[in-house]
Amino acid sequence: MEGNSNIRMVSIADAPWQDVQTVFGTRGDPSSCWCQYFKMGKADWRNATRATCEPLLEKQVRESDPPPGVIAYLENEPVGWCAVEPRRNYPELHRTRVQSDPEPDDDPSIWSVTCFVVRVGFRKKGIATALLAGAIEQARSHGARVLEGYPVDPTAREKVASAELYYGIVSQFTANGFTEVARPRPDRALMRLELSA
Repeated sequence: MEGNSNIRMVSIADAPWQDVQTVFGTRGDPSSCWCQYFKMGKADWRNATRATCEPLLEKQVRESDPPPGVIAYLENEPVGWCAVEPRRNYPELHRTRVQSDPEPDDDPSIWSVTCFVVRVGFRKKGIATALLAGAIEQARSHGARVLEGYPVDPTAREKVASAELYYGIVSQFTANGFTEVARPRPDRALMRLELSA
């Protein structure tokens, strides 16, 4: 998957695991979560650590079809991650309190974008927006009918910590053709992109 001449998208299934480890890092929320928050029950999540979560993502990459996301490269450096899968693969997604779609949660053609990680030092370079474009391409190529996201609207709050932006921001979804369909909270939107009839 290609973004532009500087940013390249690769399915996580095709990325060396050491590149995935580089993106998730050793500090901060990504290094402990490994995109398992919406997959684990509350009790399991309370006890989760990097030692628990990293092997789970690695197993999901090996065994899942479709793979659970895309990795961004700036030139040859792994710099970002976007989680994108069928919505039914995220049994704890209701924790966002923004998913209000009346369609069945087990519909395999409805996909969700749930997480972005961009490494410190590579932010504000368009990587998150390119990651979303890569997620759209991956979802479309695997037969998704609808892609939805749950981004933050930083313009609706005085201050947003960078750690809160892992859902993405409204403007990057708008730039990729998504439409806002609900505003469950003033600072959170439910956004959808129709991929096929």
